[in-house]
Amino acid sequence: MPSPIAFKHGVTERFLRYVVIDTQSDPSSPTTPSTEKQKDLGRLLATELRQMGLADAHLDQHGYVYATIPANSPKTVPVICFCSHMDTSPDCTGKNVKPQIVKNYRGGDIVLPAAPTQIIRAAEHPALADQIGHDIITTDGTTLLGADNKAGVAEIMDAAQFLLDHPEIRHGAIKILFTPDEEIGRGVDKVDLKKLGADFAYTMDGESAGHIEDETFSADGASITIEGVSTHPGFAKGKMEHAIKIAAAIVDRLPKDTCSPETTEGKEGFLHPVGISGALEKARIDFIVRDFTEDGLKQKEALLERIVRDVMKDYPRSTYKFEVRQQYRNMKQVIDRHPEIVDYAVEAIRRAGLRPVKESIRGGTDGSRLSFMGLPCPNIFAGEHAFHSRLEWVSRQDMEKAVQTIVHLAMIWEERA
Repeated sequence: MPSPIAFKHGVTERFLRYVVIDTQSDPSSPTTPSTEKQKDLGRLLATELRQMGLADAHLDQHGYVYATIPANSPKTVPVICFCSHMDTSPDCTGKNVKPQIVKNYRGGDIVLPAAPTQIIRAAEHPALADQIGHDIITTDGTTLLGADNKAGVAEIMDAAQFLLDHPEIRHGAIKILFTPDEEIGRGVDKVDLKKLGADFAYTMDGESAGHIEDETFSADGASITIEGVSTHPGFAKGKMEHAIKIAAAIVDRLPKDTCSPETTEGKEGFLHPVGISGALEKARIDFIVRDFTEDGLKQKEALLERIVRDVMKDYPRSTYKFEVRQQYRNMKQVIDRHPEIVDYAVEAIRRAGLRPVKESIRGGTDGSRLSFMGLPCPNIFAGEHAFHSRLEWVSRQDMEKAVQTIVHLAMIWEERA
């Protein structure tokens, strides 16, 4: 076992600096990044990386930040990349974030000061039981926090500073990548993997300390466009076929006790309507479809189309169009071909003094698509909890453990080269 490293952390100060910058992405925007304000954080990160001495650090026109920590080992070491996303979820406002620190948490509920009805209840957040004695960072209750994924950003930045301050720690070349628009599924749309030049990568975007995720959902989007029959409502008897009502009937026929986010867990997938719009003559329903296997996706899509066909029997003069689009696939298919990526991460987590836990993600990360683009990329904990909500929180100590995990990972890749 290597001798202990004397870590000195500035990750919390970095995190508090980053979360006050509004970087919410916008799914309705066609641009990359979807919001220009994401570049505000990108510019700051690129500047800080250059101030550390990373001469190639820059923000590109699409909102991606790239940088390289040069190798200091005489060995030929695979180039690894650490990646986090800068945007926050459109589900909850990220403007005027006011972070709070609950020092030396002693258990119980945490009431958020600016919105006392917003309570992080210990009974609803079992992970809090592992946080006794930790410093818990929350919002004031009026916004999300942005730990998803600015905790990961701060951890990568702090690890970079530590490695540069300690040239005695041997490592290969390490690439840093910060992406926009992950929350809207477009986080790697414009990434330049040739410029990045990495062999393997890790996203720092997971939840509980010690966890590593090598499996994600496979994901499709499905849309149903309904063409109804329009006529004057005063003379509509026996003629009108209302597209909005047809859409509502389809949603109503979805399974009630299974196959939805609110009724599934573990390895169970779901069909989830995420948007409905329209008028009398034309309506559209958008779904996300999730499962850990291709067969599971196909079964759910077949179920959805059966429901649509069944509803349409009652509207003989109306028509529908059913479309499925691939979004991302389970990264395990790629990562299993390179077991050392996960093995080294497990060892790094252990060296950081934590118990490694391998898990599957009921969601996706930039790593899902990066893996299929040729950059195998599992996901390591960042410490974020209750993301996409005003109850979001993260522990200072968990962020520090994530920094230590990054440093140990860099060392392990060099040791085993």
